Amino acid sequence: MPKLKSILSRACQLITFLFLISGCTDDDLYNEKSNESELETELIQLLGSLEAWQLPNSSDYLNIPNDPNNPITHEKVVLGKFLFHETALGNNPTSQIGLKTYSCASCHHAKAGFQSGIKQGIGEGGLGFGLRGETRIMSLEYNESELDVQPIRSPTVINTAYQEVMLWNGQFGATGKNLGTEGSWTPGTPKENNLLGFQGVETQAIAGLGVHRMSLDSSLLENESYKSLFDQAFPNDQDEERYSIINVGLAIAAYERTILANESPFQKWLRGEEKLSENEMQGAIVFFGKGKCYTCHSGPGLNGMEFHALGMNDLQGDDVHGTLDETTKKGRGGFTGNPQDDYKFKTPSLYNLNDVNHLGHGGNFNNVKEVIEYKNQAIPQNSEVPVSNISPSFRPLGLSLDEINMLSTFIENALYDDQLERYVPISTPMQSCFPNADSQSKKDMGCD
Repeated sequence: MPKLKSILSRACQLITFLFLISGCTDDDLYNEKSNESELETELIQLLGSLEAWQLPNSSDYLNIPNDPNNPITHEKVVLGKFLFHETALGNNPTSQIGLKTYSCASCHHAKAGFQSGIKQGIGEGGLGFGLRGETRIMSLEYNESELDVQPIRSPTVINTAYQEVMLWNGQFGATGKNLGTEGSWTPGTPKENNLLGFQGVETQAIAGLGVHRMSLDSSLLENESYKSLFDQAFPNDQDEERYSIINVGLAIAAYERTILANESPFQKWLRGEEKLSENEMQGAIVFFGKGKCYTCHSGPGLNGMEFHALGMNDLQGDDVHGTLDETTKKGRGGFTGNPQDDYKFKTPSLYNLNDVNHLGHGGNFNNVKEVIEYKNQAIPQNSEVPVSNISPSFRPLGLSLDEINMLSTFIENALYDDQLERYVPISTPMQSCFPNADSQSKKDMGCD
């Protein structure tokens, strides 16, 4: 009898449990399906299909936006992946102590979402790395005039395949938005590289090598692996062209185009592989609905090719190196020379913003929520920006605190690809320490 009572008691508990779960699940499923349906409808209305928002697989070269003058190939990507991280390219330092101690990845590394882990990216003259680039400082062996430091926050390399022109002011690229700007391709400056006729990713990669004091020397080409990689990547070029700094840039650009945040939860949801959390889903509905964030941040990269003046502050603070010049302050106008373009900056991608504590072109926002709050209030913080230049899109959004929090959750979590290390080589053919090879970075990264 006691055994029967025990069985009946457990049966009653199970029925009660199933009843409770069933009730909750029905409501949850209804809300989830309702939210999903609302989001799907909004996305389809905006671009015609869910597929239009999807990032391709990183090896799907035909569906990744290509520069026709530099088609992506597997061989180029393999070579570019090594060269992007190769400190052996750091051959033109202002001080010999900096020789072969920096790379492209010094300012654009995976641990910081392919941005810099600090407010100003530092190439040559930097010391240390920390865990994600956050402890890099100016070496005491350098003075500021020798330091290779960014005058503006380093933009991410992620999803740059969806940008025809590059940098915050869009000065690199001979097509798209830069058609008609030929008068600004100043001879003797990095902008002259636009005359090569490539799109922004390629032009920036080529120009950046010179700007950041990198070159291709004989020691790298004496490495049999690298020589073979060049031969495979550029088989139709004559030797003088094949082993050139331009081809270094083209290989790096091909690799950069494959760096896509296609394993983020939102991308997986678009492919039907993963569910978003309730807050992420609600945040997405705000993003593509009331918040109208999609008007600037659209397409697979959630970026844009327009330039806007939002009145954000420039780089400032005791930790800022150098003096910011007027050309950089004026953003797009500093490049085009058109006063109507002054203080306008290119719309960035919103993927993988969790790994950095400096957002905005001046790096003066600490997190995504701060940027959303700034845009929600729409009060310019930079008094140097004339009201007449402020974008008409910069106006109060009318979002509640709950909506701000949910929107932050969507951007921070649903747009966060936590597997970016797949784009980083285990080692380079030169067995170099990367992304930096200065004495402190070697200790930080265990290269000693």
